[in-house]
Amino acid sequence: MKLPEGRLCRRRVVTDLATPLSRALEDSFTGYARLVPQDALLLDSDSAGILTFDRGIPVIAYHTGTGCGGTDALADIAVAGPYRVELYNLDREALATVHDMSELTVEPGTPAEQLAGVTELAQQTRDRAPDERVDQESSQHAVEAFLEDEERIAEIQDAARQEAQKRASEWGFDN
Repeated sequence: MKLPEGRLCRRRVVTDLATPLSRALEDSFTGYARLVPQDALLLDSDSAGILTFDRGIPVIAYHTGTGCGGTDALADIAVAGPYRVELYNLDREALATVHDMSELTVEPGTPAEQLAGVTELAQQTRDRAPDERVDQESSQHAVEAFLEDEERIAEIQDAARQEAQKRASEWGFDN
């Protein structure tokens, strides 16, 4: 996916992706977020998740490391935090070509559900999204598919367990 370069407006490290998703919705943000998980930060990898927004509503999800788009990209992005989040302003016209890539599109509330686990935020996002973008049935199937992917959940749990053990050792709690 080729994304036009935007203007960096915010960069910070967060432990919970609900914060930037909520802020994007509140601010009616148009542009994209680059989400770099801690494993990419520690391993000095270029792997990142990309979420585009139109007036605060998520439109496209893409993972630069796996090349997956849509809900598959969200599954790849949903690893243990923290994340470095970079928000880039970009006008709607510059995003139009990218937003036409239907294979990368996500249902508006799905990022809040899969990346942050906040159903209230997911519902607020759906409520503010244009009616043609909201598919309640599709959204429910995506969440169910993610929860049924036992291998992916086991990978996330294993990564979190390894990180917790590493930090416990670093802090002297390994007894």
